[in-house]
Amino acid sequence: MSRVKRGNVLQKRHKKILKYAKGFRGSKSKLFIAAQQAVMRAWRNSFADRRKKKRDYRSLWIARINAACRANGLSYSKFIWANDKLGVTLNRKVLAEVAVNDKEAFAALASQAKQLVDKTLAEKIESDKKAHADRQARLAKKKEAEKAREKTFAAH
Repeated sequence: MSRVKRGNVLQKRHKKILKYAKGFRGSKSKLFIAAQQAVMRAWRNSFADRRKKKRDYRSLWIARINAACRANGLSYSKFIWANDKLGVTLNRKVLAEVAVNDKEAFAALASQAKQLVDKTLAEKIESDKKAHADRQARLAKKKEAEKAREKTFAAH
């Protein structure tokens, strides 16, 4: 078997890793093994943090929308529900941008949402009142039936 010399390949690999480690503190930018470990850790963290960034920005957008909703007398959840019912297709990123930069436009969106929420709430209260009245009527009927039964038992 012939001898394999890896001088060039090894040098290129080491140079490449040390190039990625440029700017790291201490021996992590000078020694290959320390640099390789630091680079691998950095890549692992950057992979995870690219996903974390998406969560963080969504939380930020929600906080901004919520603050703007509260300023317009509406909760975030009711605002999002109403926008869904109204067919507004703006996502949270755009809504947050509108809330920060164009307060009048956001106020218009919020007022539409608030009208829908108020209308729905009034309908729910009305249906609850009707259900309560129906329940009371059923209870009254039941009591009358029990009284009639008691009278028939008392007569015998």
